[in-house]
Amino acid sequence: MIWLGIETANKPLSIAIVRDGQILAEIVQNVNLTHSITCMPAIEEVFRKTNLKPADIDAIAVSEGPGSYTGLRIGVTIAKTLAWTLKKPLVGVSSLKVLAGNAYLFNGIVCPLFDARRNNVYAAAYNGHELKTLIPEQHSSLEELLLQLKQYNEPILFVGVDVEKFKEEIQQALREQAKFAPPSLRLPRASKLIELAEKEPLPAIETIHFFVPKYHRLAEAEAKWLEEHQKEQ
Repeated sequence: MIWLGIETANKPLSIAIVRDGQILAEIVQNVNLTHSITCMPAIEEVFRKTNLKPADIDAIAVSEGPGSYTGLRIGVTIAKTLAWTLKKPLVGVSSLKVLAGNAYLFNGIVCPLFDARRNNVYAAAYNGHELKTLIPEQHSSLEELLLQLKQYNEPILFVGVDVEKFKEEIQQALREQAKFAPPSLRLPRASKLIELAEKEPLPAIETIHFFVPKYHRLAEAEAKWLEEHQKEQ
């Protein structure tokens, strides 16, 4: 079975083609270019490198969030367009779980984390090896997350390019419990996205129309509109 994986949930971009569990081609990058510019060329490149055509794939996996509103919309829109045009099933996977998958061999708790601004984060916690959810995906303050993690009497590995922004606060709160993934494990990989998607049942083609990103919070413009609307009532 041939999969195309599209990961654009945050600043890093990763595109991969995997056939029967073997990675044929993968692009992983973390540059200051918008995904609207880089995503389609990267997809075209992995097809070119593998000498495959879009019609050759059997399914598409996409990172469904949480993360950047713009990044998620771009990735999901491209994935939905390709899936519907090619009549291939589309499987969404949590962007946090994709990142946690980089450290699934860690003997302890894995905590993937994205910056959500204003000292807030998108985060979750999984046990190593099985990636069983311990703390569900959430949008919360960093302080709240650390209080939840402090209840566990295990080492906690933080994963993600944004972890560095919060490293000092994490160390102060968790002390020797806090561990940090090396740079090679901080970027999400589309091949890991596909690996996780393969464990899910393939949905019907018709469900593509109803597939939406999972933001876990309102966009700032939406939140302001609701706030103003409530004041008027």
